Amino acid sequence: MDVFVLFSKLVMLTLVPYVLASQGTMLGGRAGVFNVAQEGIMLAGASVGFLGAYLSGGNLVQGALLAMVMGGLFGLALAYFTTTLKMDQFVIGLALFFIGLALSTLLYKLVVGVTLTPPLIPTLQELPLPGLSHIPVLGEVLFKQNILVYLAILLSLALYVFLYHTGPGMALRAVGENPMAADSLGVNVSAMRYLATISGSMLIGLAGAYLPMVYTGTFTEGMVRGRGWLSIALTFFGGWSPHLIFLGSLFFAAVEVLAFRVQVTGVGVPYQFVLMLPYVATILVMLPTFRRLRIPAFLGRNYDRERRALL
Repeated sequence: MDVFVLFSKLVMLTLVPYVLASQGTMLGGRAGVFNVAQEGIMLAGASVGFLGAYLSGGNLVQGALLAMVMGGLFGLALAYFTTTLKMDQFVIGLALFFIGLALSTLLYKLVVGVTLTPPLIPTLQELPLPGLSHIPVLGEVLFKQNILVYLAILLSLALYVFLYHTGPGMALRAVGENPMAADSLGVNVSAMRYLATISGSMLIGLAGAYLPMVYTGTFTEGMVRGRGWLSIALTFFGGWSPHLIFLGSLFFAAVEVLAFRVQVTGVGVPYQFVLMLPYVATILVMLPTFRRLRIPAFLGRNYDRERRALL
């Protein structure tokens, strides 16, 4: 039982960046904006989040907020170039990915420089929920985690309610399905696309900041390790629905924890193969579900209100 509890607890700890990045991707996609810059945004968020906490004497809240601001700036750029200037979403997303990749290292080296011993920040501590954390097994797994684990769970629930049970959420879904129809009903398509893309990118930036604030206590180049790319696959796997994305995040997190456990237990398997496991699992899971995928009809396309045309 102790092994099961430890494994389950690590899975809950590991799913947070997947949930935040995938739900952020889903938000923009529901408005028709397909963000492919997750890896770069997460790296920039990790760098800025670490530096914000480091320069403020270990203030993790400030670091998290700065990471969200950085993510929001990337989202603003993506929305401006695609919604206002009508440029290709995939091309702009790739450009932003490379900018985030370079910016994360540049900012760290400008502030910290090259050191033999990397600077450290305090990591998020567990915040047991009174009463609930004493429930056998379940309390240890679900209610004895850091605050961002709780946030990831509540965010998924809140997004489900927002998208399927509120007027603004339904309007957002309409923009991603048929912006011409939404426009004719008085929905401000451009404003919706801007808000969804910026909000989603803020979540992606926070997903990046989670890594140094929980895993390592410092920033290292390439520390996102493909989680941004996996979040895109996870969003498709979850059918662009918050509740299914959360369930998919559990699976992806379990594979990552399993790969880590295999690596540290000294099983005679090359570590390169272990690093491949999450990506192999992604392909295997996507194969049977690909034909049943339901994506927003307007995903990746631009809308010209002046000409009432789909680009």
